Amino acid sequence: MTTPRHQINVRTEPADQLHRADQVSAGSQPDWYMGVADGLLRVMPGWEINFRGHTLALDNLIPLTAGVGFFLALGVYPFIESWVTRDAREQNLLDRPRNRPARTALGVAWLSFYTVALIGAGNDIIAVRLHVPVESVTWAVRIGLFAVPVMAFSLTKRCALGLQRADRDKVLHGRETGIIKRLPDGEFVELHEPLGQEQLHLLTQHDQYRPIGPGTASAAANPNTVFRLARMLRALLSRRLYGEGAQITKPTPQEYRDRNVPAKEVHR
Repeated sequence: MTTPRHQINVRTEPADQLHRADQVSAGSQPDWYMGVADGLLRVMPGWEINFRGHTLALDNLIPLTAGVGFFLALGVYPFIESWVTRDAREQNLLDRPRNRPARTALGVAWLSFYTVALIGAGNDIIAVRLHVPVESVTWAVRIGLFAVPVMAFSLTKRCALGLQRADRDKVLHGRETGIIKRLPDGEFVELHEPLGQEQLHLLTQHDQYRPIGPGTASAAANPNTVFRLARMLRALLSRRLYGEGAQITKPTPQEYRDRNVPAKEVHR
């Protein structure tokens, strides 16, 4: 009795045609909460340094440190603002974004950084779908991580200041009615209607912080270097968040009473 013979064929391929994991994409993408870390890791150049006989992989150390600091800043910011404004009250009511231009601009910059890093986490899929080199997508993300948050901050702050200025004009001059009237001297003016108490409260009820100074002369002469640096830092942050150019001063009750609109006002 003979048993059938099984023939096994072994196929060999040249070394240059073997599978390479670094040249193949599985198409898998990270979840949203891991997108920032993965995006930063993908776009970071492969930098390494030798430190006392040890190799430090900066292409992992820098992105992971930046990612941790990215979320840490989000959690620490309320405490920093409380320290800068000296306001330790409970904040149970939301502010209108326009009434906090610097805070709103920082939030939009944070979201823009997150979005760019999330795009970097899908650089391979984007390159395949758009038929562009993956290196071009990677460089676009690298530049965007620095440029987009700065542009987002500047644009958002300017929009918030513009809305604040419009609110101030509306309080002082009233709502535009679209009615044009000719005055006895030949001048054409648009009639304005005074705002109701509800609208006035909405536009003027928010608190506006004032920038704080570096302190008294005795505080400035304090020999404690840490103490002096802390006061200088708080004064600097205060000017940046609530100083000149960081917010539009809302009308005071005296300005509202002295407003010059009787000739152009529509009374109910």
